[in-house]
Amino acid sequence: MNSNSLFLVGKTKERDDTAQQEQSGLWGQVGDCGEAPGGRCPPREPAGAAAWSPGRPTRREPAPQDIRPAWPGAGPPERGAWGAGCRCTQILESGGRGDSECPRLPAGPPRAAPQVAASRDAEIWKDVQTYYGQVLKKSGDLQTSACVTTARLVPRHIQEALRNVHEEVTLRYYGCGLVIPECLENCWILDLGSGSGRDCYALSQLVGETGHVTGIDMTESQVEVAKKYIEYHMEKYGFQTPNVTFLHGYIEKLEEIGIKDESYDIVISNCVINLVPDKQAVLQEVYRVLKHGGELYFSDVYASLELPEEIRTHKILWGECLGGALYWKDLAVLAQKIGFCPPRLVTANLITVQNKELERVIGDCRFVSATFRLFKLPKTGPAERCQVIYNGGITGHEKELIFDANFTFKEGEIIEVDKETAAILKNSRFAKDFLIRPIGETLPTCSGCSALESKGIITDPFMLAGQSDSMKSRCSPDVAGGCCGITYS
Repeated sequence: MNSNSLFLVGKTKERDDTAQQEQSGLWGQVGDCGEAPGGRCPPREPAGAAAWSPGRPTRREPAPQDIRPAWPGAGPPERGAWGAGCRCTQILESGGRGDSECPRLPAGPPRAAPQVAASRDAEIWKDVQTYYGQVLKKSGDLQTSACVTTARLVPRHIQEALRNVHEEVTLRYYGCGLVIPECLENCWILDLGSGSGRDCYALSQLVGETGHVTGIDMTESQVEVAKKYIEYHMEKYGFQTPNVTFLHGYIEKLEEIGIKDESYDIVISNCVINLVPDKQAVLQEVYRVLKHGGELYFSDVYASLELPEEIRTHKILWGECLGGALYWKDLAVLAQKIGFCPPRLVTANLITVQNKELERVIGDCRFVSATFRLFKLPKTGPAERCQVIYNGGITGHEKELIFDANFTFKEGEIIEVDKETAAILKNSRFAKDFLIRPIGETLPTCSGCSALESKGIITDPFMLAGQSDSMKSRCSPDVAGGCCGITYS
């Protein structure tokens, strides 16, 4: 059965479900409308039809309980789980909520029968495996800039680690960011969608022989390339025992390949979660395998709006990491529903398309590659704003630690941080590198003092990407690009 047949089956099921829901009054008076800023919305068609028509942007601010499947038929939440989270256009623009006045209906793509959903997921997995196992032979075969790491300055120790990776492994690298966080010594790291193993081999040097890196990928040919060079890299690093393992499997089914609860300090992923139909399942598995205080540090592709069906069902756009891109605001909704702290935006770059036909399909939708941090913190009491001083002890970041797009910590400088940042620094692997005190308490003499107001915090990757492009235009264009877009200094 081809993809068109599968969606016809899903559409037939949707019409049957819609008829039953209209009879029972489930649809009610709902919608992302602009006519009722203070009361109930006027009648409208079911959200599954109009809200997801090709090319139509959806203006919606998702409520935490408003979680939809990331792909048609990926499995709807239980009846009633959508809650009352209507976001009418005028309510959204005025900053109001309206939850108690306008009950929310299931928004998003049509819900397909379970067997159709499973069949569609299997088709996506097969298409992705074919694209990365047979169609793409090297990074130059890509038709968009989604899976290309943008040039940026990185610490020298990371430059050296990347230079040590075997040429064939690097040649088959398709990442959209640099997923090497800080403070890695002795850590256990899990790489979701490790491909040919470039990030794993770079990280295996940085965690040291007593640390460990596990790479998981669903494309068997990629895993074979990665495994082929284990001995080469261990000998190059001078390790007596291999500290890297590669497994064949699905990143939304980590338990099936033996990944235990709370077994990793850090999980990374480089332009892969967008390739998975069920994003929520991936994040739930990540949350399960992370230790308390652990972090998901990942780069991925995000869309400026909820994608229409024409994009979501396009095989090349899926392979190029665009067809399965998450609407960027939904990341925070999914993450906080599962239990993570709010996402921390690190970097962002706009994606370009070098194909006229793909540009036509994409239309007005924009895409961005962005790196985020998600922390799993232990359940503690309420956090408070704090003053912090960075001690300067992290390898490669002794003088300055760029934590995310909003906070840069300089050695010995007092910084006032919001309660979420304070909780992360207190309860993660970074705790030993900071002096943390309540606001108003006298701290040791330092070189300076600064504070960041909440209103200045950037969470929108498109906004950050726009600022980055503006800065680049003011800089010299003669930037020497190194390995996979890494700029060497």
